[in-house]
Amino acid sequence: MDDLIEYAPDLAAGFLVNVKIALVCAVISLVLGTVLVSFRVSPTPVLRAAGTVYVNVVRNTPLTLVLAFSALGLSDTIGLTFSDEPSTNGFWLVVLGLSAYTATFVGEALRSGINTVPLGQAEAARAIGLTFLQSLRLIILPQAFRAVVAPLGSVMIAMIKNTTVALAAGYLADSAFVMKDTFDDTGVSIPIFIGLVLAFMAVTLPVGFFTGWLSRRLAVVR
Repeated sequence: MDDLIEYAPDLAAGFLVNVKIALVCAVISLVLGTVLVSFRVSPTPVLRAAGTVYVNVVRNTPLTLVLAFSALGLSDTIGLTFSDEPSTNGFWLVVLGLSAYTATFVGEALRSGINTVPLGQAEAARAIGLTFLQSLRLIILPQAFRAVVAPLGSVMIAMIKNTTVALAAGYLADSAFVMKDTFDDTGVSIPIFIGLVLAFMAVTLPVGFFTGWLSRRLAVVR
């Protein structure tokens, strides 16, 4: 128990890193996912093809490989560097890989939401002279977001849990790495494991409850 108390600050710091990664990735993946779904429903064949290829390739690639590519391919081989500080650089490499991966699921959730918008509304938008981007921004996407609040919440919950594989990108500061390091040093595993499980539940359960409540609040009767 003394060992557990000794390592508690490190475990808490590691968990806060996971929360920080999740917050940044949530914003970036929502923006990138919106761009991807715009490509997927675009009237331009090249954009539709680009969005389809990206989503199908990245979504069906294991996340560990995506993160490893961020660290080994983009950083070590191509030389992409966000900072001279290794921990900061590692953080943003994880954010890049996880955001690129999560955005595919955000895009597909939004595409299902777009499919719930009556076709007549898009036709009416064209009839009054709105461009594709204008009708998407003003009419279609607002309704699509309202229709998929709960699925987007599920995507965000999965993304929060996926932050524990940051080690695949060589980032040695998240809770999973600290937990493994503590296991090796102390041999105390079950209390640490239970503590981190409860910590993640304290984050993911409110997200699920909130998005479920918001989905019911914003539901549109058709």
